[in-house]
Amino acid sequence: MAWFKRKEPPLEKKVKIPEGLWVKCENCKEIIYRKELENNFKVCPKCKYHFRISAKERITLITDSGSFNELDPDLTSPDPLGFKDTIPYKDRLKENEKKSGIKEAAIYGDAKINGRDVVIAVLDFSFMGGSMGTVVGEKVTKATERAIQRRVPLIIVSSSGGARMQEGMFSLMQMAKTSQAIGRLKEEGLLYISVLADPTFGGVTASFAMLGDIIIAEPRSLIGFAGPRVIQETIKQQLPEGFQRAEFLLEHGMVDIVVDRKELKNTIAKIIDILMPLPKDDV
Repeated sequence: MAWFKRKEPPLEKKVKIPEGLWVKCENCKEIIYRKELENNFKVCPKCKYHFRISAKERITLITDSGSFNELDPDLTSPDPLGFKDTIPYKDRLKENEKKSGIKEAAIYGDAKINGRDVVIAVLDFSFMGGSMGTVVGEKVTKATERAIQRRVPLIIVSSSGGARMQEGMFSLMQMAKTSQAIGRLKEEGLLYISVLADPTFGGVTASFAMLGDIIIAEPRSLIGFAGPRVIQETIKQQLPEGFQRAEFLLEHGMVDIVVDRKELKNTIAKIIDILMPLPKDDV
């Protein structure tokens, strides 16, 4: 048969798959249907890897529906050093606000957990790595003072790379400021539960994050002061398997419990009921 009479097979119809429908797990590399992942609290159904979530997602996960009332949402950094690296610090703040949907790396407010009143503050890693500048320190301090004023438990969820270099010593001062606030809370006999998410490092770890009466960590979260690579290069020794992971810290007495994200709300509620029970008249 001449080539000009040959019939070509019909072209296959291409199916257009919407972007963002599937997610690749960063741990096991499995491809997961996004809706399935969201329904599973952003925990991989294959390997139980906990994806990082935003502060607003975290609050929705932990608190009773509709109970959260955010306080001081418009606090922003005054750029005390007039800092500039590749771009001015003020422009970097605007860039991160647009990316994350929040004005700073922490949000706080009043809420309820299984009907119990609490004050909750949450750091958001998507805003400049959850770094602690003057506003984050102020919000953590205000959250602590609010818990003292209302005589309710304080919950802080940390996810941070540490102190914010663009604010220099003003950032480092927040370590003492937040620690003193937590100290006043404890003097009042009130409960502070610290939740450590992946990652929690630097000045945040060296201050309020490790001062909880109960310290909870999510599975496989990286927690420490300096990163493992920095430590290894400094001491010139091979670090143990799983070093700085939540399970390693639990084994060595640095955290009290490692809790799967799906169980976090109920675990916090049980701890509150045990360590800060309501007066009999209120039950």
